[in-house]
Amino acid sequence: MSNPTTICPLTLEIERTPNAAIVKCHGKLIAGVGDVLYNQVSALLPNYKRVVLDLTDLTRVDSLGLGTLVRLYISSRSTGSTIELINISKQLRQLLGLTNLFDVFAQMGENGIKMC
Repeated sequence: MSNPTTICPLTLEIERTPNAAIVKCHGKLIAGVGDVLYNQVSALLPNYKRVVLDLTDLTRVDSLGLGTLVRLYISSRSTGSTIELINISKQLRQLLGLTNLFDVFAQMGENGIKMC
């Protein structure tokens, strides 16, 4: 018997400012929850030229989660927006390195990278 009150492993807090939307991610960006992030962020893209994903509280990213970040990159390009990843974990840095996605994502400094 399934539990109808299953908690989603990914939660989002969205802060809207005049210059950007800041999306604070909490939990895990793993198989089954990528659409939660994609749907929320892609809805922001027409209204914000800059969306910042604060990954401070993101504890894990798997290959499908990485695919979600790539989908957001593609969506942002088509709307003329940018998505910035800040406070990325060591695990995500390694995943980006293993998949050669640092070639797609431009370095933005010590705490994050900018998807341009």
